[in-house]
Amino acid sequence: MQNPAKTVPTALFAVTIFLSAFLLFQVQPIVAKIILPWFGGSAAVWTACLLFFQLVLLAGYMYADLTSRLLTPRMQGVLHAALLAAACLTLPLAPSVALVHTGDGAPEWRIALVLGTSVGLPYFMLSTTGPLLQSWYARAESAALPYRLYALSNLGSMLALLSYPFAVEPNLALGVQTLVWSWGFGVFAVLCAVLALIGARVPVHAAAAATDSPAQTPARPAASLCILWMALAACASTLLLAITSHLTQNIAPIPFLWVLPLSLYLLSFILCFDGRGWYRRGPFVLLLVIAVGLVCAAVQVGPSHPEIWRLVGLYSATLFFACMVCHGELAALKPHPRYLTLFYLMLSLGGAMGGVFVALIAPHLFPDNWELPLGIVGVGVMVLVVLFRDPKTPVYHGKSRLLSAIAVVLVATVAIILGHGYVESRKDARVMLRNFYGWLKVEDSGSGVETERLLTHGTITHGMQYLDPERSHWPTTYYGRNCGAGLAVAELGRSGPVKVGVVGLGAGTMAAYGRKGDLFRFYDINPQVPVLATTEFTYLRDSGATTEIVFGDARLSLAGEPPQGYDVLVLDAFSSDAIPVHLLTREAFAIYFKQLSPRGVLAVHISNRYLDLKPVVQEAANFYGKQARQVASEGIDYIGVYSSDWILVAQDPKIFESDLLKEAAEKFDAKPIRMWTDDFSDLYQILK
Repeated sequence: MQNPAKTVPTALFAVTIFLSAFLLFQVQPIVAKIILPWFGGSAAVWTACLLFFQLVLLAGYMYADLTSRLLTPRMQGVLHAALLAAACLTLPLAPSVALVHTGDGAPEWRIALVLGTSVGLPYFMLSTTGPLLQSWYARAESAALPYRLYALSNLGSMLALLSYPFAVEPNLALGVQTLVWSWGFGVFAVLCAVLALIGARVPVHAAAAATDSPAQTPARPAASLCILWMALAACASTLLLAITSHLTQNIAPIPFLWVLPLSLYLLSFILCFDGRGWYRRGPFVLLLVIAVGLVCAAVQVGPSHPEIWRLVGLYSATLFFACMVCHGELAALKPHPRYLTLFYLMLSLGGAMGGVFVALIAPHLFPDNWELPLGIVGVGVMVLVVLFRDPKTPVYHGKSRLLSAIAVVLVATVAIILGHGYVESRKDARVMLRNFYGWLKVEDSGSGVETERLLTHGTITHGMQYLDPERSHWPTTYYGRNCGAGLAVAELGRSGPVKVGVVGLGAGTMAAYGRKGDLFRFYDINPQVPVLATTEFTYLRDSGATTEIVFGDARLSLAGEPPQGYDVLVLDAFSSDAIPVHLLTREAFAIYFKQLSPRGVLAVHISNRYLDLKPVVQEAANFYGKQARQVASEGIDYIGVYSSDWILVAQDPKIFESDLLKEAAEKFDAKPIRMWTDDFSDLYQILK
């Protein structure tokens, strides 16, 4: 009797797998961008999202493996069609704003709740498609190997990711994106249900005949091999998340820096599983050694301000070569198609282990981004393992003691250099703290009256105070008396007490402007910042003003308060060089202007190495009919003041005619851009 599945063209399998992979990875930046403002715009939101998607992917692979082994084709097909129908009932895609993070509980778990209730079941069904349809294909086409379909799946995933920042995000609002994706899922569900129901007609004996060798059943992979599969996948996953976290923390939590590392990760899967021999161990191991050497050199040199593309290029190259090695070795170790779902399950388990380590364990275990050097060293160790277990290599079981020793010493040297670089750059820290929102460090430097205490977030200074009692009240860093915020407070304070709101506490430096009768209210989402500001610095304690701290996301806090009548509202909530986009949208500016007094001024700190924020603020000011001026101040080293750029947006433009602001606050021309809204933002148009 003819196998019913053979009446289905191979193209239908290919189209369904490609579409599922495209939807699987297109939805990741969509939902991450939707919920990003709900959790303070933190770069860690993407890491938490990746962990969620990895865990659901693992669940999908477990489902594929268990149903393939335990259910008859008929039961498997009917169950899968029913679950697809249930997933369609959860659409259209719409994460619930009712689950927004309000400051209580771990953000990682709240993110998981939001994602699980909105995209959980559709994503689960998409995640099952790759291994399940490849298994059905192997069952239906006994002469064909399904692993090239895995490469096709990863191609669809990579195209989905690359199309998002360059085609989807700049042209479609988020509401349209979710609607189009939901319709795409509906098409996928129909195609997959057709294959599931046709596969249900395949007799059990036909499935067995298609996967087993006529001579004998292939041996089940040994436990040691399964562990090796997991370890290789875990190292690649760890490095993916660690490098993504490093880039988004120090540049910006934007879709491009989300999708670039993940696209390279997927590209390595495509090349390694395509079946055309793209991976060659020798050249790629050599390229990996060179890339890691450059990373070691960068760590030894210490913190610097390289060009954005140089920084992104170095870490992206390191990630790609590491993934090519890990995934190339996995492709070389792939089992007989009979154990295809087990193989993918082990890969998914390893990927989830890497995600759990970076997103959940490392932030509580390490005070800094130690998972990055650990991931690099882990890949080096895995290279040693595959070399020592491969009979074709000269170091197999230590055949060549010299080459074996050189290989071990090389990996050990990398570990020592990276470890030493991280330890040296942090050995003088008084305090190091880390949580979901990043890592904070307090350290002292200088001597005598020049002794200063510094607060840094990632690589960016968030406050500095002189320890000498005569200087400790000086406003320093970006808040000198010649900066935009300082001039605004001074001008409005001429007529009496002022009420000042500050988005971003830092060391509390703005409190240095406080006088008796003034009120300074600070907003900060990171619960560790107020701890450091009150225990390591004295700006808040020594201020003549009444000072208050409001915990939680500043935009949500301001939106939930009655009009405060602030004379000055200072916006400086940027973590490292990353910016929380939701604080710069049209809707956010409406909240700020509501909180200002009729004579009030909004002071926006726009100093940034990589992004030109002037057009963003200018568009918002124009939309609301406000006057905006730029205050670019020079640094003054002997009083600890840095150069800075501020934009002042006034409720009443007459303030710019005052003596203090007439010369300092200048008109500026910004290139026209499409205004940012909660439904649209595009950082690529403002890259420097």
